[in-house]
Amino acid sequence: MRLVFMGTPDFAVPSLQALLDAGHEIAAVYTQPDKPQGRKQILTAPPVKELALRHDIPVYQPGTLKSEEEQARLRGLAPEAIIVAAYGKLLPRAVLEIPPRGCINVHGSLLPRWRGAAPIQWAVIAGDPVAGVTTMQMAEGLDTGDMLLKYETPIGARETAGELFDRLAAAGAALLVETLAQLDTIVPQPQEEAQSCYAHMLDKQMAVIDWSKSAREIDCLIRGLNPWPVALTTLDGARLKVFVAEVVSGSGAAGAVLESDPKKGLLVACGTGALRLCEIQLVGGKRMRDTDFLRGHSVEKQTVLGE
Repeated sequence: MRLVFMGTPDFAVPSLQALLDAGHEIAAVYTQPDKPQGRKQILTAPPVKELALRHDIPVYQPGTLKSEEEQARLRGLAPEAIIVAAYGKLLPRAVLEIPPRGCINVHGSLLPRWRGAAPIQWAVIAGDPVAGVTTMQMAEGLDTGDMLLKYETPIGARETAGELFDRLAAAGAALLVETLAQLDTIVPQPQEEAQSCYAHMLDKQMAVIDWSKSAREIDCLIRGLNPWPVALTTLDGARLKVFVAEVVSGSGAAGAVLESDPKKGLLVACGTGALRLCEIQLVGGKRMRDTDFLRGHSVEKQTVLGE
């Protein structure tokens, strides 16, 4: 099938590669503009662009798809379908109407749950037992189109959003190829609006740990914010990142250190239950196991984190 592919981050790369491996013709790739990254603000191409260039696929990075010029270029590419995977822009009606087989989106959730920009992370933060990928026929709304195929998988008890992200990216690629192979026979299913919820973009403000919450809630937050923006608290006024934690037994004032031992680790009381902070990093220092951290840092019991 002759396709135009629209995607930007790592999540979209396996889908593009799977289409190439399956023998589909990729007329062009659309992706977000290059952006400065890192402390040195080096202009960096999106991962999808890098893959496209390795395969000599034309790449376009328009700031908008609303202009008549961009829409004319898309029509000129004559795609049978447009494939979208984490592109980062809403497609206007004029674009949705260009391909005769429609615009097909690979979305990292079990729609209609978790529409929006960060569905994988929010599934972990919310403590969902399962996550998945849905292919859908795109409509004008945000992730509101009819569903085509789904892939469902349990979320591991210790799985981070980053780990789940990688698993679902691979699963989404396989589901996309299967969807295109069955496109003539799949019966699209409408979404139930009452079951939808919005997965807004993550930001650093939501990373601050509220120790009054239960150990389970905080653990889900820590896993959901790994690898970015990473859960954060303070220790004696210094910012402390928490990458990995574990729910343990214990009780005390919310945020109070219950145990601080190089052999037993760093245990902190929550609103309900307690957490062991297994992998931590003082901002400006190195990420390390709590046991290693406590060999070089003295933390008194009953010290309250977050103050």
